[in-house]
Amino acid sequence: MYLKRGIEKQIAASIKNFPVTAITGPRQCGKSTLAKHLMQEFKNTIYLDLERPRDLAKLNDAELFLTANKNSLICIDEIQRKPEIFPLIRSLVDEWDRNGCFIILGSASRDLLKQSSETLAGRISYKRLTPFLFDELNNISIEKYISCGAFPKSILSKSYETSFEWRENFITTFLERDLLQWQYFTPTTMQKLWKMLAFTNGQTANYSQLAGSLGISDTSVKNYIDLLSSAYMIEVTPPYFSNLGKRLVKAPKIYISDAGITAALLNVSSFSQLAGHPSIGAIWESVVLANIKGWYPNAQVYHYRTSSQSEMDFVIEIKGKIFAVECKASHSPILSKGSYFAIEDIKPLKTFVAIPFEDNWNIKENIKVVSLTNLKKEFAQALSADL
Repeated sequence: MYLKRGIEKQIAASIKNFPVTAITGPRQCGKSTLAKHLMQEFKNTIYLDLERPRDLAKLNDAELFLTANKNSLICIDEIQRKPEIFPLIRSLVDEWDRNGCFIILGSASRDLLKQSSETLAGRISYKRLTPFLFDELNNISIEKYISCGAFPKSILSKSYETSFEWRENFITTFLERDLLQWQYFTPTTMQKLWKMLAFTNGQTANYSQLAGSLGISDTSVKNYIDLLSSAYMIEVTPPYFSNLGKRLVKAPKIYISDAGITAALLNVSSFSQLAGHPSIGAIWESVVLANIKGWYPNAQVYHYRTSSQSEMDFVIEIKGKIFAVECKASHSPILSKGSYFAIEDIKPLKTFVAIPFEDNWNIKENIKVVSLTNLKKEFAQALSADL
């Protein structure tokens, strides 16, 4: 059964308006399924999965094969496995002189793909697909969404046990197969770092401490973290520098991108176990962060913290408007003095306290407790208001 994705219309418009559309995102988030669904609207299509030897062999003489199918919409999946094809694609789209020539899919970040596709400037549109956002799912509880995460085969599993097994296999595959695409990285070190990041999820980065625990250099730790970020396994949230008169914490915060992957790294297999785990608060923050970045791909998301303990989980800039979001995994959230000090510093248009329950109420003017479902609605309403 196909589940509609919120970004579908944007990608369909991109295919019609650009010669090349790139859909990026983590492995197994649904890129191939979405691309195949959208391709049904076109008369002639070709789909190549470069992880399949047979499809990869078709591009041994790539120019011959692609030219023979020049009247089709050609989808190339896992294109990062053949980066040398980008100059040829540029040449072909210039020759064919039309939109809707190629869809390219990659499990590497936009930045990595751009290094290989600079020659496609002006010809390519980038769209990022995330694992499922909460509002894209029907009849899935917030408890399951938090504990199983948002990857399709995990969240749609019939049981917690099956979901947990899938996530364990996902982690193993990344460590033992996907990691081989990059040089100078070892599965053992990456596994140790990934587990450390699960236990320090949502904390400010301390590269020296991580390096000391792993027995490698600070630079090596940063390289490993850059790799996890480029593969969409973690989100690095920079500090918000709005008030230069404050002594700010300048280190970024690091979140594991998917709550279910975090739970698996912590060896927590169900929500009942997770609910009493000390990591539940940080995992809830990562859930909120993932959804915000999915709703507003062009938003700038920061964290805010000063030496005097003024602190806000997220400061979000969307279309020039500033919002603050504090995450509380509680039925009765209470903002600390540090949160109120942060609000005074940041002066956001609105402050939202996001909770994993369907309750919503005002704490003060412009400070509101909201569920994840209503957080999206509140953003949309504030952005559309003529303030």
